[in-house]
Amino acid sequence: MKRFLRRALIVIVVFLLVVTVGSLTYNAFTGGTEPAPEGLKFVQAGDVNTRYDSWGTTGTPVVLVHGSVESVDTWSRLVPLLAKTHRVYAYDITGYGYSERKAPYTVEHLAGQLLGFLDAMHLGGPGQPRPVLVGHSLGAGIAAEATLEQPGRIGGLMFLDGDGLPLPGGAPPTGVIVPPYRTTLFRMVLGSDWLLRRIYKSTCGPSCPPMDVEQWVRPFRQPGAEKAVWQMTAHGIPSVPADRLAGLREVPVPTSVVFGARDTNGGNAVETAERIGAPAPTLIPDANHLTLISNPAEITTAVNALAARSA
Repeated sequence: MKRFLRRALIVIVVFLLVVTVGSLTYNAFTGGTEPAPEGLKFVQAGDVNTRYDSWGTTGTPVVLVHGSVESVDTWSRLVPLLAKTHRVYAYDITGYGYSERKAPYTVEHLAGQLLGFLDAMHLGGPGQPRPVLVGHSLGAGIAAEATLEQPGRIGGLMFLDGDGLPLPGGAPPTGVIVPPYRTTLFRMVLGSDWLLRRIYKSTCGPSCPPMDVEQWVRPFRQPGAEKAVWQMTAHGIPSVPADRLAGLREVPVPTSVVFGARDTNGGNAVETAERIGAPAPTLIPDANHLTLISNPAEITTAVNALAARSA
């Protein structure tokens, strides 16, 4: 038995040594970052140097708050429709896109960035127009927290494919993945176009255009991106407890809930609407989790209806 255990230990040590050397070698040949695209616009939002864009010149202002691994660019199919009748704003949440990466990645800090963005865009202050906030997936919790903190500044709040709640089961056990293996895993995922396209297709649905892999991946090749990803995932998706979300029922801000009917990632649309005191949810037939990409016309109609209620 002792001989067997000794041999097993040797095999394990050799295996770990080979894997570690392979990981270090892979990391050495796949390092480096990419510059951000030219022409991006930035503004100071709270304590974060924030990438943003805007469209349209008239109508109720609409501020778009993207979800996990997304960016301003994820809204590209929706904003041309919204901008016909609204002033539309979108920004990159810190930790994603091209905004400065600045911890802590808590819902309170991210809501502070959103409220700071409203300050920078001259929205929601005394004598200023109150915007409709559209929070997609992760962004629903951020928009909800900002509304709960300063409801007088918000004209309307939409939960789009997201319930704002913590993930079931809590934060993923990412702490067991230690350097250099986490760097290897991060880079292997970014370098696997096949895997990324498969995830996108299953999340977005059959009516979505082909994935622009470079658009989704390039932000994660910015300086500090990998560190930010592991810091964020260690604590789970920034979210709002259910009892705090229920406080939206007492806030005089019109709310709405819009989900893809086949979405299994954003939570339960009916329960979300009941929790926050919104009307019955809008369920988009045959749509999945990325309705902002798959069904921009239907989302525009829903935003228009919410903006009309907030007028």
